[in-house]
Amino acid sequence: MLSHLASAEAQSRTAERAKASQRGQRNSQPAWATPGSHLHSYHISSSPRHTMDSAAKDRIQPTLLPGSSCPGPEWPEQERAEQLARGAALKWASGIFYRPEQLARLGQYRSREVQRTRFLEARIKSVVQSYLEGVQTGVWQLARALEAVQGTREALSQAHHLLQGLSQTSQTLAPLRERVVQHKQLQVLTQLLPRLQAVPAAMAHTQTLIDAQRFLEAYVSLRELEQLQEETWAPLGGLELPVFQGLGLLAEALGRAVEAAAGAAGRLAREDPALLVAAVRVAEVETERTILGQVPRDWRQRCLRALQEGLERIHFSSPPVLPEPGALAGWLEALQVALPAELATAEALVAPCCPPHYNVVQLWAHTLHSGLRRSVQQLLSGPELGAADAFALLHWALHVYMGKEMMGNLELGPEADVSQLAPLLTPENIEQLEAAFVAQVQVSVAQWLQKALDGEVAEWSKEQEPNTDPSGFYHSPMPAIVLQILAENIQVTSLISDSLHRRVHDMALSELAAFLRSFSDALIRFSRDHLRGEAPHYVPYLLAAFNHQSALSSSLSVLLPDGEASGVLAPIESALDDVQRRICRLVLEALQVELQLLLAEAERTVVLQYLRALMQGRLVCRGADERTQAAERLRHDAAQLKELFLGLGLEESAHCAPVLLALRELLNLHDPTLLGLEVAGLRQKFPDVSEDHVSALLDLRGDVSREHRQAALSSLQAGPPPSPSTGRRALFSLVPTPTPSLSSCLPSGPCS
Repeated sequence: MLSHLASAEAQSRTAERAKASQRGQRNSQPAWATPGSHLHSYHISSSPRHTMDSAAKDRIQPTLLPGSSCPGPEWPEQERAEQLARGAALKWASGIFYRPEQLARLGQYRSREVQRTRFLEARIKSVVQSYLEGVQTGVWQLARALEAVQGTREALSQAHHLLQGLSQTSQTLAPLRERVVQHKQLQVLTQLLPRLQAVPAAMAHTQTLIDAQRFLEAYVSLRELEQLQEETWAPLGGLELPVFQGLGLLAEALGRAVEAAAGAAGRLAREDPALLVAAVRVAEVETERTILGQVPRDWRQRCLRALQEGLERIHFSSPPVLPEPGALAGWLEALQVALPAELATAEALVAPCCPPHYNVVQLWAHTLHSGLRRSVQQLLSGPELGAADAFALLHWALHVYMGKEMMGNLELGPEADVSQLAPLLTPENIEQLEAAFVAQVQVSVAQWLQKALDGEVAEWSKEQEPNTDPSGFYHSPMPAIVLQILAENIQVTSLISDSLHRRVHDMALSELAAFLRSFSDALIRFSRDHLRGEAPHYVPYLLAAFNHQSALSSSLSVLLPDGEASGVLAPIESALDDVQRRICRLVLEALQVELQLLLAEAERTVVLQYLRALMQGRLVCRGADERTQAAERLRHDAAQLKELFLGLGLEESAHCAPVLLALRELLNLHDPTLLGLEVAGLRQKFPDVSEDHVSALLDLRGDVSREHRQAALSSLQAGPPPSPSTGRRALFSLVPTPTPSLSSCLPSGPCS
């Protein structure tokens, strides 16, 4: 609305300025064009509300500052609107009166604007009058509200004083109220006094009933006492009378008695089922009852817990009494009889005495299983089990416990729910037991095999040959012992699991390989004893060893698991082949040594016969040519003997044929004066040569004079003694001394 007023005012001012400029006169703005010049010229008329007093009217009359006819603009928006209106009016006037012919219509425009201005002033007066009346009404209402608030404050102050007086009055009445409460309590106690006087006797009677295991009667008496306690509790404001102080202990005594009866459920079901039924009924009724001001007594859970604890206490005492080492199998056999009997008792006798939701058979099965599982875990956490105990536990837990003889019994109803039982042995337990079993069996197998080997080695040093089989071959029982030891351990583990069977099989092959290595080492020691002459029957026992190694090789199939390829035995077969090759090599070496003895004796015999032939005087050389021929014959015969016996394997150091070469040198000597040196050399090489042998050899030359003979024989006696290190086996001492005789070289011709 202010923007309309400013616009109209601007238009009027623009028209006036245009007209004044045309007339050449400059006048100030008319009073009607001043903003708000007429707003305060009107006096506010009397309000239609005649209830307002003159003082209120005076308070709400608008006032102006002294010396001012109209307040200036208070809002920036108003000033900006005024400037815009003036600009718009100036633009309009300049457009209208731009041409001279339009100035004739200036009067019309002026009168029209005067009418519009009056209309606007009338509208503004009406609006302002309505606004002032609303403000006047609001101020009057605020004044009335202020008066009401002041009246309320005074009323609240008076009420506060009254309340303070009532509080003091209430404090003075407190003793009276206490008296009233005490009076009511005394009134209640007076009414209940006969019953309260009988409480001690009732409590004593209830205790007697509990001791007599008359649980239903005791529970009824206890309920009556607790009901009387509840009747006195509310009127007394929660105050507990001294006469009821032992009531909680009495209830606990009954709870313990019920719990003890539940703990002996198996025995009571056979001997006194009515007592078990009474205990269970008391527990059930008490569980469903709530006691004022007390925590509910959940005797059902106590009863179930007692059933479990009693069952575990019978079969698995706490702390459990674990079997001694070696006695585990007997303990498991006892459980194998006791646990099915306990489940049968639960199904036939205990379950009818309990509510269906107790699930007695399932509770029995799970309780026995958890107790057994806990005992087994404690057993495994102790010292390591022996091989027999570990095997017994694995077989019992994996095959007997869940089998038809125990938890898998077909007569056991589905309510046992044995399918939900956790495994008795965890995978870690199975791994622990299998590892312990294999380790201990490996030690035992190693000891047994070593004992068998020691027994076999002890046989080798005996003075008698090894035993023979019906076919006449040397043999030994050791292969049968070894295979029996290994096969029995492998076969027995097949009853447990495939993993244990595989482990024991691998262990058996490993120990067999170690046994073969030890046997090979024993053969080496045996060969050394033979070289020292401490093995009287070396070759027969080697042949016996070869025979039983062959038997062992042919019987290895008994160690092969079902369905396994024969390739798993390849390392053992290779080790057996190595042992057999070693035995063959040792036998060949022994035979070779025996052959060297035989060849040496043969070669020596041939040489001795040759020497005997020479010593018989059958050959006497008559000249140098015959001596040369005889010497060449000796060289040729010595070379043939050497070639022959070297080809047969006789070592050259054992040959006796070099004596022929020594005799060749004696015959081939051209200077007889040097015969002494040759004879001395012959004595050094063959210490057993005698003067008779030398004399016979000198006779072979046919050209030795008596002086040269005496000189040669003298050199034989005067020469240095032969060295012991160069001594050879006896040759000349085995050749008889010849009878001297003269003959030609050969009866039919020259020496050849």
